[in-house]
Amino acid sequence: MFNSIGNIFRIEELKRKVLFTLAILAAYRIGIAIPLPGANPNALKAIFNNPNAGMLGFLDIFSGGAMSKMSIFALGIMPYINASIIMSVVQGAKIIPQLEMIAKEGESGRKKITRITRYFTLALATVQAIGLTTFASNPLPGTNEVPLAMTTPMHMALIVVTLVTGTMFVMWLGEQITEMGIGNGISLLIFAGIVDGFWAAGFNFWRFVNTEEIGGLQAVAIVLIMAASTIGVVWLETAQRRIPVQYAKRQVGRRMMGGATTFLPIKVDTAGVISVIFALSVLSFPMMLLNLFPNAEWARSTQAFLNNAWVHNIALSVLIVVFCYFYNSLVLNPADLAENMKKMGGFVQGIRPGEQTAKYIQYVLERVTLGGALAVVAVAVLPSILLRPLNAPFYFGGTTLLIAVGVSLDTVGQIESYLVMHNYESFAKNMRIKGRWFNVK
Repeated sequence: MFNSIGNIFRIEELKRKVLFTLAILAAYRIGIAIPLPGANPNALKAIFNNPNAGMLGFLDIFSGGAMSKMSIFALGIMPYINASIIMSVVQGAKIIPQLEMIAKEGESGRKKITRITRYFTLALATVQAIGLTTFASNPLPGTNEVPLAMTTPMHMALIVVTLVTGTMFVMWLGEQITEMGIGNGISLLIFAGIVDGFWAAGFNFWRFVNTEEIGGLQAVAIVLIMAASTIGVVWLETAQRRIPVQYAKRQVGRRMMGGATTFLPIKVDTAGVISVIFALSVLSFPMMLLNLFPNAEWARSTQAFLNNAWVHNIALSVLIVVFCYFYNSLVLNPADLAENMKKMGGFVQGIRPGEQTAKYIQYVLERVTLGGALAVVAVAVLPSILLRPLNAPFYFGGTTLLIAVGVSLDTVGQIESYLVMHNYESFAKNMRIKGRWFNVK
């Protein structure tokens, strides 16, 4: 492991990317520590520090703790994710033909779609900022605490502008990591907030064990559930369903090529953390909109209903399954896979190449997707349900664990790809041809 870490800093390009990513994450964490003008973070501690905070706990985790601190990054990256979801649904369902035409323009079309998504993010961030400002400028339910001390129109307008600017800046930070750093920028920003929450949860757990507020058996049960959840997530993120593929022998010149047996890998959780992030983002959106009506009884009752642990878990489960199927339909096309396999002379034993192979891949994909989606639901929901009777002094959900492990594996995979590519280039530059060494440029 230490050799791999050392290799990172021996490759100039990879070292630059890793250091750039760490610098951006540090800037993001510094921004989270900067409070809004006139904010009273202590007013929200009782709500967000509750282990049964439900959806509010998720919102705080996804913002890296910025929401409970009333930070300039309180909205986090959620408006951008919501905008991306809506754009993906509109493109996938072909609701707006113009978007489909733009998407087919290649790199220029991708840039146009990105620009539209940014404008949409700005609009959603403005609506959510108004909702959060309205909510924070009124006394919290059951208390006389007001998160924002100054509630003049000019001050509230300043808060809205600050929140929107913070969201756009966070979006820009994520894009910079994706383009110039290592890993997916948006996912890494969420990952940074989750990991920061793990440290605080671990400290609280240790403190409660030392003061004997948590018994020995209770502590062991909590640790076992967390360990089992971690093992389940790692298995889920690496499990595959392999379809055996046979390649027929063919003559190329005087040589016989092919004849090998390989496999077509289909991940059990193809969507990875995307389905979980999308599901949580969709659930958070109505909560933000309801903040526009802080004094309306129907809005408060709706928020209480959505924040109920069982309602939240059921809605989250349904959305995860939907987004698993939706994502797989976008990235995996059985007809294209079968056609490419046919062109390369490959076939699944006992299945005709072409249309029959496409139907077989679709058959396997539907069942693997269902199994993977249900496994993601189990990992996302069960830990919080099992820990609730044990009165764990922190919020621990499988969704945060799924995101943390998924992003970690993806980032490590990209780093390993750079290391492998560097080793290959080093080998290629010292090829021995006819007894002499040549540098290949």
